[in-house]
Amino acid sequence: MDKILKCIAKETQGECFTSYKFCFDTEELPHLLYGDVERGLNPLANYAEDNQDPRSRDMGPMAKKCMESEPLFHFFLDGSRRVYKVDDIQYGNKVYPVVSGQISVACCERQMREKVRFGSFRHVEEEVYSVLSLPVKANADGQDDRLFFNNLCKKVREKSLGERAKLKKVLHYSTYDTKDSLEDKAIAMIQDDMIECEKKIVADLTAKSLLSQDSYLIKDGSIQYKTMKTGDFRELAKIRNNYRHVVGVSKSFNPDLMRDKKNRSNAGEIARLPLFHRTPAFMWEPGNACAGERFAIWYLRIRDSRYTATPYSGVLKVEKLLVTDSEREGGLSSDEIDNISANIINERNPVCYGVDTRWANHLYPVYMTERYCKSRFFSDSYFINLF
Repeated sequence: MDKILKCIAKETQGECFTSYKFCFDTEELPHLLYGDVERGLNPLANYAEDNQDPRSRDMGPMAKKCMESEPLFHFFLDGSRRVYKVDDIQYGNKVYPVVSGQISVACCERQMREKVRFGSFRHVEEEVYSVLSLPVKANADGQDDRLFFNNLCKKVREKSLGERAKLKKVLHYSTYDTKDSLEDKAIAMIQDDMIECEKKIVADLTAKSLLSQDSYLIKDGSIQYKTMKTGDFRELAKIRNNYRHVVGVSKSFNPDLMRDKKNRSNAGEIARLPLFHRTPAFMWEPGNACAGERFAIWYLRIRDSRYTATPYSGVLKVEKLLVTDSEREGGLSSDEIDNISANIINERNPVCYGVDTRWANHLYPVYMTERYCKSRFFSDSYFINLF
């Protein structure tokens, strides 16, 4: 059978150039997201909990007490994508990048067993597939892009190695706005598709009534999903209820996001957090990007700073979407935030030290879910050669 790009060029009347193929992704290192602070509600002037004490709070004793009962977190969600520049293609007088990606999204569950606190660990839902990101110019007629690219995907699967590559979708990126590079636009489409897949799995778990006040889900990374132009779950406001029992935990973050009432950075306070202490939770509204949704955000230290590589290693940024009207106005109960924080502390062991450079910021079940996701990828050389 033909390789994928030959079929794409034939079906879209384009001309490929056999460009150098490579993977965009490199090893993930511990880092900070420096730069300008995002616009939003003034943190610390708007607490997201009923106890408005500005001092950090020790969660160690509560974490120890929580060890006597069943863990709060039963489900762990992570999504990974690996993105490749596979060629350049010409339409008309212009040349555009062709970008492909492997996507793996999985939710793992801790199944409790009698007399065994942490039970067994298995995946309950997963989506593993590849996508191709083409310029919208590939649709020469310019009519009904969605139908055209869906039909193109079917043809590529039937007539080339698309089936072998697990090709599920042919995405299309805009070529009109030149503010971002075309490669960045192509990659953004792949990233959005992975996020859409994450939202679908959360919706499935909610529909099956698997998430509850005694059975939370940790999502690796932020849950501040921006509004997207396409997809069944494009607007966070419409799926808000799905995230009632979901917590987002980020290993990397911008410490300048937390500011005092005089708009001065509290990054130093985060760096100096004692072991097992958390900051107060503050209310954050990302603005138009998330269509006015509000979040409770706080920081929690799970590793002793004496043994870590950077001031923020061992500190997690924790997010929870404010679902009800009362939460959006007054935030969460401090007792709920304390319970979430204490249970997060208890997820820090075992330690993946020496296996991942971000070991100090890893929660072990999240780390295992991430490893499972990445184990489902084809090797880079095999995948690239299908094109």
